Amino acid sequence: MLLMCIKAFIVGGLICVVGQLLIDFTKMTPARILVIFVCTGVVLGAFGVYDKLVDFAGAGAAIPLTGFGNTLANGVRDAIKEQGFMGVLTGSFTAMAGGITVALLSALVTALVTKPKDK
Repeated sequence: MLLMCIKAFIVGGLICVVGQLLIDFTKMTPARILVIFVCTGVVLGAFGVYDKLVDFAGAGAAIPLTGFGNTLANGVRDAIKEQGFMGVLTGSFTAMAGGITVALLSALVTALVTKPKDK
């Protein structure tokens, strides 16, 4: 258990370090960096590389945005096996429905409990 936590901390931390380096040493906007991370997760997931990283580091690899991209790739791959070409269109939605729902409900509860303000 402790070893898995250490591996998750190191891998998740390294992913965050890459993001911070991109912010510090390039002129890319944070939005572009986020898109790069998601697309990297999709590409690595499509080739099956990211699944090995998730097996190694657990949540340290599954939680960051690269893990989101990996889940999208896996969802599309599974849907193509089941539905054929239509899986290209539906796979990403079914794979991420639960995570997106939790994010939206959490945002709603937070907005209702706190006093949100414009900056």
